[in-house]
Amino acid sequence: MQPPSQNIPSRSIRFLSVAFALLVGLLLLPLPSSRAAQQTAAAPVAAPPTPLYQYWRTGNPQNTRAVPQGGFALLGGGTDLDAAFVWLCHQAHGGDLLVLRARGTDAYNPYIHDLCHNNSDATLVIPSRKVAFDPAVQKKIAAAHAIFIAGGDQAKYVNFWQNTPVQRAINNAIRRGVPLGGTSAGLAVQGEFMYSSQNDPDDDSELESPAALQNPYTARVTIVHNFLHIPALRDTITDSHFGNRDRMGRLLVFLARILQSGNVKTIHAIAIDQHTAVLLQPDGHGSVIGTGAAYFLKASSKASVCRPGTPLTFAGVSVVKLTAGDRFNTAAWTGTGGLPYQLSVVNGTIHSTQPGGKIY
Repeated sequence: MQPPSQNIPSRSIRFLSVAFALLVGLLLLPLPSSRAAQQTAAAPVAAPPTPLYQYWRTGNPQNTRAVPQGGFALLGGGTDLDAAFVWLCHQAHGGDLLVLRARGTDAYNPYIHDLCHNNSDATLVIPSRKVAFDPAVQKKIAAAHAIFIAGGDQAKYVNFWQNTPVQRAINNAIRRGVPLGGTSAGLAVQGEFMYSSQNDPDDDSELESPAALQNPYTARVTIVHNFLHIPALRDTITDSHFGNRDRMGRLLVFLARILQSGNVKTIHAIAIDQHTAVLLQPDGHGSVIGTGAAYFLKASSKASVCRPGTPLTFAGVSVVKLTAGDRFNTAAWTGTGGLPYQLSVVNGTIHSTQPGGKIY
C-alpha cells in the first residue's frame, strides 16, 4: 500500500505566495521620521498671545499693602522736578507707583525708584483703544497706590483712553484717595476742562497764541470736558510750559470759549511754567515749588467778541502769579503771597495792568 501523497495543493501555494509578497512590501515601506512621529503623537501647544501693552517694573515683583493719601502733583513740564516726585511717593506711603503712557519707555522707573524707594515703580504703556479694554491693564491700574501720567500728547490720552475702562479705572483710583500726578500732557488732562490738541498736525507744531487770538474758533481749539474728575480742579483748565512757550494768549481763548459754551458761569485756570509744580491736597490747599511761576486765572464774564474768524475781545480776567513758597486754595480761589493783576484782550491784543504791560 502506498503512503499518502506529500504534495501541497496548488491553491495553498498561491495563498502563501501572496502573503509572503505582502509581508515583504510592508517591510520595505519607509519608516516615519521622528519629527513626523512626534507631530502625529501630539500637536504642538500654541504659545499665549503677546500682550499689546508694554509693562516694566522695578523693585518688588509682588504688590504690597499700603494706605495712600490723596493729592495731586501738577507739573509744568521740562526737566523733571525731584521734589514733586518725592511728594507723590510720600502720599503713596511707600506702596506701588504706576506711570501711565500712550507711548514711551520705562525711563521713569529707575529715576523714581532711586528717589523714593517705593515697594515698586512700574510703567504701563497703553497705545490704543483696543488695549484700553484689556482686563490686565485695568487690574494694574486698580492695584496702584500712586499714579503718574507722563508727558507726550494729550490727544492720544483722549483718543485711546476716553470712554474706556482705563478712564474709569483712573477716576476710580482718584475716588479711592490714590494720589495722582502728571507733567505736560499729563497735567493737561487733570482739569475738568482740557485743551485736547486733537486737531494739531502730526509734525508736533503746537497751537500758538497769536493764531488763537486772531480766530478763537480755529479748528485747532478743541476742548474736552470731564476726562478726569478731580473735585479740587472743578471748573478749571490746566496748562503747562506756560511762560516758556508764551501760552497766555491761547489760554485766554480757552477761557473765553468755555464761558461761551455756557457749561460754567465762572472758569478758572492753573498754568505752570517748566520745572515748577503745584502740590495740591484733595481739599484744594496747595503750594508752589520749583524755579518758575504758577498762574491762577479767573473769569466770570463772557467775551464781548468771540466768534469764528474774528479777533477776540475779552475783559475782566484776574490773575495771581505765584512762585516757590506761595500758597493757594482752589476751593476758595484765594492765596497767600504772589502778584495779582488783571488782563484783557482787545481785538486780539492782550493788555495788562502790570507795569510795562507785562502779561507774565
